[in-house]
Amino acid sequence: MTNIPTELLRTLLTVVDLRSFTKAAQKLGVTQPAVSAQIKRLQFLLGFDLLDKSAPGVSLTEKGGAVVSQARRLLAINDQIVSLARESGHGRVLRLGLPGDFVGLPLWQALARFRARWPEVRLHMKTCCSSTLLHELEQGDLDVVVAMTSPHPHDMASHHWREELVWVRGPMAPLDLGQPLPLISRGEGCIFHRHMVAALEAAGRSFEIVFTAGHVDELSRAAAAGLGFTALTRSLVDPALMCGDAGLPKLAEVICGICVTADTDPAVRDDLVTLLTETLTPRSAGKPPVAEPRSAPRATMQSVA
Repeated sequence: MTNIPTELLRTLLTVVDLRSFTKAAQKLGVTQPAVSAQIKRLQFLLGFDLLDKSAPGVSLTEKGGAVVSQARRLLAINDQIVSLARESGHGRVLRLGLPGDFVGLPLWQALARFRARWPEVRLHMKTCCSSTLLHELEQGDLDVVVAMTSPHPHDMASHHWREELVWVRGPMAPLDLGQPLPLISRGEGCIFHRHMVAALEAAGRSFEIVFTAGHVDELSRAAAAGLGFTALTRSLVDPALMCGDAGLPKLAEVICGICVTADTDPAVRDDLVTLLTETLTPRSAGKPPVAEPRSAPRATMQSVA
């Protein structure tokens, strides 16, 4: 008896539903050749073609249509079986993503409290740039994401707050208006980088990238050493650094949002969102953090800065 791996059937349905190998690869998080290889393997196991090569685009053969119909039923049963484990409360996984800017002792302490309250939930966390995290949220690879956008909150943000973005330098990095501004950055994927470049270009100010850091800690250390200038939210600025320079253009603010998917367990999700809001929202003048709640997240996604 031949056993058909469910991932091959899921790949076939994704290709058929999106009518594109390229789009299917993007949704599944693999390369296009990998998708083609999985379809070929499925056809080899079955012993017949699923796609009509003589027809333009993605077109099923007669047998291919029958396979797709049965595959939907099989995967539906597979997903129902998997959901039993989630409903029993054992082995549930909550996937959290956020930029490395927020990682520190307060976050670890908040997550430790969360784990103590929900011992049956396996919490998996990753750090990455906001645009990548939001893309993974859209694809269903993450459940809760803290992300920075501008100038508006993301459509899927349940809570958000505003952060002031400021220029940062070390005491040994004086501002020389006659020279290109030395910039320390985390690359073009970082929203801080894009705001720095946009502000400087709008002001007609020349600049050069002198260091591309992999993490906010490297960024701060390089600035403190006097290597150049960078941008951080005011709440993230180390006391050893100097922020705000009258000779540089004002930077646009960023919006920090906590984005969630609609299919996450509401009780678990809402508890995590509350902890994240209380921990990550800046405190000022001794006042408790205030986040701006939003209505239920919409299904559509907006382009992310």
